[in-house]
Amino acid sequence: MAEPAVFNASPLIFLAQAALTDLTRLAGEPMFVPRAVIEEIEQYGSNDPTAKEIRKADWLNVVDAETAPSIIERWDLGRGETSVLTWAYNHRGTTAVLDDLAARRCARSLAIPLRGTLGLVLIAKQRQLIPAARPILEQLRRTGMYLSDRIMNHALRIVGE
Repeated sequence: MAEPAVFNASPLIFLAQAALTDLTRLAGEPMFVPRAVIEEIEQYGSNDPTAKEIRKADWLNVVDAETAPSIIERWDLGRGETSVLTWAYNHRGTTAVLDDLAARRCARSLAIPLRGTLGLVLIAKQRQLIPAARPILEQLRRTGMYLSDRIMNHALRIVGE
């Protein structure tokens, strides 16, 4: 059985903009999204393509915010990142799915399992759900995801591309 996962906004936004929301299913099960993350996504309006795409993803369970422990508050992260890390911290074994560097550092310091948008694409390639990772990563970069050539090429070598 897969471990649960909790999502931050950026992986949801990048995957939705690239019409790859189904890749979120690779993160774990069940899948949670804190209400603060949904609010962040919907700040662009309910007609925003990302907001629409996320609403269709009925496998994403919206959860209310929990009080962040001081150990997470001290990192001074955004509301979404704090909510994601708090959920994962309070529900041990939950993978935090986020791309923000400071939030990833916080997760590592607290031994919270971690995955990002890049990791979801690599899993899809390893499971042969996509024929190649490079075109998807290039598409994600075009939609605004920062991914250096060095990191992308390293990741592609891992999956044999």
